[in-house]
Amino acid sequence: MTQRFASVIGLLPEKEAEYRALHAEVWPGVLAALKAAHVRSYSIFLRDGVLFSYLEYTGSDYATDMAAIAADPTTRRWWQLTDPCQRPVESAAEGEWWAPAEEVFHLD
Repeated sequence: MTQRFASVIGLLPEKEAEYRALHAEVWPGVLAALKAAHVRSYSIFLRDGVLFSYLEYTGSDYATDMAAIAADPTTRRWWQLTDPCQRPVESAAEGEWWAPAEEVFHLD
């Protein structure tokens, strides 16, 4: 069964070019970690300084698979480059980076 997840975060205007350049050539190890964690159809969109992330998850243990991504050394190095480009949205919970978005409609 496929689960869909979406989240948002702000993009610092002065970091937009850097963020775009990084995502124009995502490291193969980062992509491999995502695929190993059953992530598919992963997209990031940008509008008015807000990044919108959408992914489909096909595994059976989302928390464990996301923890595996977070523990991956290549992904952790990637985040050291991408995190300084971002800022949580005002409505994010304490300690929350990418804030989850609620699905209100879906059509297959």
